[in-house]
Amino acid sequence: MPKVQIDAQQMAPERLRALGDAVHQALIEAIGIPEDDFFQILTSHDGTTGMIRYDPGYLGVHRDDGLVYVAVTLRAGRTVEQKRHLYRRIAELAAERAHVEPRNVFVTLTENQLPDWSFGDGVAQYVPAEAEE
Repeated sequence: MPKVQIDAQQMAPERLRALGDAVHQALIEAIGIPEDDFFQILTSHDGTTGMIRYDPGYLGVHRDDGLVYVAVTLRAGRTVEQKRHLYRRIAELAAERAHVEPRNVFVTLTENQLPDWSFGDGVAQYVPAEAEE
């Protein structure tokens, strides 16, 4: 059920797609999502209609214009160790598949509960019908 949003500066579509695939694979490996649980928004900013801004040295990480933001919204309940594994795998796979330096991979997780999801038709699919009323 994770929803992934990736923002990058002037990244070619095939590289952006590879980055999305890397994040999805990391989610499968690190937190066990099903392979078909695949919902992503991938955006490459061109610097005129949208841009990426950042501090190049915050917390001792030396970023550059290759920075990508990966925002994942998911159900609450993962352990700190699962989250650390996820961050590691995203950075590793982003480097391997999309040629993004691990230091340029900025990941945020936003957790919510099962009633906070509707996958269409105006229905909370993860909530029993009697609980919706």
